[in-house]
Amino acid sequence: MLLPTRLTRYVLFEILKIFIVAVIAMTMFILMIGVGRELLRRNLGIVSVVQLLPYVLPIALQFSFPATALFSVCCVYGRMAADGEVSTVKASGISPLKVLQPALIFAALLSPLSVYVSDLAVSWGRPGINRVVLMSVEDIAYRVLRSQHSYTSDHGFSIHVRDVQGHKLIQPTVTVHNTGSAGPMKLTAFSGELSLDPETYHLVLKVVDSQIETGQGIQGIVPGEQEYKIPLAEAMMDRSPEHRSPSSLPLRLIRTERLHQDARAHAAAGELAAHVGFSILSSRSEEIAGGAGQAIEHTLRTSRKRLTRLHTEPWRRWAEGFSCFFFVVVGAPLAMIARTSDYWTTFGICFLPILITYYPLFIFGLEQAKDATIPPYGVWLGNIVLAVIGTALIVRVRRY
Repeated sequence: MLLPTRLTRYVLFEILKIFIVAVIAMTMFILMIGVGRELLRRNLGIVSVVQLLPYVLPIALQFSFPATALFSVCCVYGRMAADGEVSTVKASGISPLKVLQPALIFAALLSPLSVYVSDLAVSWGRPGINRVVLMSVEDIAYRVLRSQHSYTSDHGFSIHVRDVQGHKLIQPTVTVHNTGSAGPMKLTAFSGELSLDPETYHLVLKVVDSQIETGQGIQGIVPGEQEYKIPLAEAMMDRSPEHRSPSSLPLRLIRTERLHQDARAHAAAGELAAHVGFSILSSRSEEIAGGAGQAIEHTLRTSRKRLTRLHTEPWRRWAEGFSCFFFVVVGAPLAMIARTSDYWTTFGICFLPILITYYPLFIFGLEQAKDATIPPYGVWLGNIVLAVIGTALIVRVRRY
């Protein structure tokens, strides 16, 4: 029993050593891409970039875990097979399955952590990124206005100025596009200043001697100082789970929200049945397909679609998280069969078949589950196929 135990520790240590280095390198690479993308797209400052890093980290780990887990086992088992260590172990009377055991244990422990990181990324990481960008909008606007004298925001407004002196905007022209049915509102002023209200997520514009023109043709002149508030993003306000996408809900809230959504779907179905029954009893069959009936039917259809997504979402996150395990189930025995000590060759031999097989099946299962064509656990289709392939490879390794 001593030799297998020492062998297990040795293999596990080698896997962990490569995994830690690889996950740090790949996470840093993804962080640079993610932060650099936001930096170029949003014109963020250095302070905002630093604030962005904690929120981008779980998103980066979410993508780096499966690939680095596969890379680490490919490196270890490919080198062991190429150096003849696997043959030596088998000649000592130890099953090759004992050599694979550390990789399977490692992947089984990593997968729940990957699920947690994925849950953290969608429920905390992405909202945090949006919040940092939103809180930086004042700094971004001033930086762009100083250099270009014009700034157009993703939040539905644009600002043009003649000049910027310190914190003072000279002859600003502000156009707000998100004013609903009233149309755009245009405001011009002699001077103005911008500031952000962090509690209400409003951009406060303080102007002097302003003129307002609405989309309905209403004009007005306001002498002296005046303050206007531009709503930046209602989506950033704290919303109840009912109004949030299932993909942005943490796992701990999905079950409760699923029960509430089921009740809403039943209520909509009952309302539709009552509407149809009343229309038949009152001999107004034309009202069944009328505006009220169509509105209720649309509500029911939307409610059922959201309920289906709420059923599918937990299965999707667990399937994504446990892709680490199934990648290793395929990669470890395949690396032993390949028998090459070249890390990248081994990784390519293992990763390309997985890439071609797993992700199309995962996306297919996810889309079919969202459409209620297959049960929610259909998102595990890719993992199941990898498990079958991995089992066949392990059987071959056992005989080799």
